[in-house]
Amino acid sequence: MASFQDRVLRLIHQDQLIPKGGRVMVALSGGADSVALTLLLHEIASAADFVFVGIAHLNHQLRRAADADERFCRELAERLSVAVEVGRVDVQAVADRERISIEQAGHRERYAWFDQVANRLGIQRIATAHTRHDQSETYLMRLIRGAGPEGLAGIRPRSGLVIRPFLHVSRQELRMYLAERRQSFREDESNQNLRITRNRVRHELIPFLEAKFSPSIVDVLARTAAIARGDAEWIDEAVRRVSAGIVTYAPDGQSAEVDVLALGSQPIALARRCARQALENVSHRALGFEHIERFLKLAAGPGSQLTEADFPGCRVEWHGSHLIVRRAVGRSRAGREMPRFSYELRIPGEVRVPEAGMAISVRRGTLKAHSKQMTGRAGTVTVAADQLSDEL
Repeated sequence: MASFQDRVLRLIHQDQLIPKGGRVMVALSGGADSVALTLLLHEIASAADFVFVGIAHLNHQLRRAADADERFCRELAERLSVAVEVGRVDVQAVADRERISIEQAGHRERYAWFDQVANRLGIQRIATAHTRHDQSETYLMRLIRGAGPEGLAGIRPRSGLVIRPFLHVSRQELRMYLAERRQSFREDESNQNLRITRNRVRHELIPFLEAKFSPSIVDVLARTAAIARGDAEWIDEAVRRVSAGIVTYAPDGQSAEVDVLALGSQPIALARRCARQALENVSHRALGFEHIERFLKLAAGPGSQLTEADFPGCRVEWHGSHLIVRRAVGRSRAGREMPRFSYELRIPGEVRVPEAGMAISVRRGTLKAHSKQMTGRAGTVTVAADQLSDEL
């Protein structure tokens, strides 16, 4: 049987994760998986023909133990005689300011910092320690939320400069590897917090599936994600081939023209992806399934009552036999472009929109019989419920 190091080395070559002579750093949190990744890449760098530059640690300042985690990472780098880059960011403050979850804020700040470190130090790859278990958790989370082949492809072995050499390795293998070397690591108590969706999947859903359905469910889900990734890559290539004859972009990227006859002649899988590509390339926003279906409904034919529609970050309207997608541009009172935003408003309910400096609330009421259209006064708007779409 091949050694643990040999199997990872083979995976690095198989997925072409690191260019010959490439400069690599490890994103080290101090946890078991990233410590194992640090030790292993340090061991195999010469055999794999890459340069192990050192460690990158971002202190999220979320836990009392965060400073101790940082010290642990510095000490490990010193023991291995490699460079260490440490950054600090108040993730909680970012989440509060941007009105996003702590998980979203941490992910965004982390990867933005990776880019900064890579640019400053001339790093070609930054390795993260995502494992087969992380892959299976991601697959289940996206399945529950709803996703197509692209989403169900899960975590990719490489995304830009970020590589994941452990994506086919189990957490148990990494613990055994560390135990053999008597290497300590840090424990993150937030991984036990069941208010976090991933933790509920990890500690409740997967054990339930293992006990009641399949003891090898982690391997099954990781394998299914790999199949979905292959399908998604094939579809992406097909979309690239046909989209040039369907979507024409303006030189400034502010708009796109969609040939609806050509779009309608494609299989629904390709039509959806061409539509999504056009909308997202113009709006620079991520759109969901319901947005794509609404676009295709609009494209079903001119002459219908629906001749134009707003989407996150853009507006779509008929022009002859084509649909024109234009980037939405708002202006603040100072004349500057407003930041783009999108919030779901439930009925009844309220949503705060810090970008616009306001809160919007909605409740059901009685509309006067003679009033058939939207009316408003003093900051209140009355709308006939039967004239609304399913979304606000």
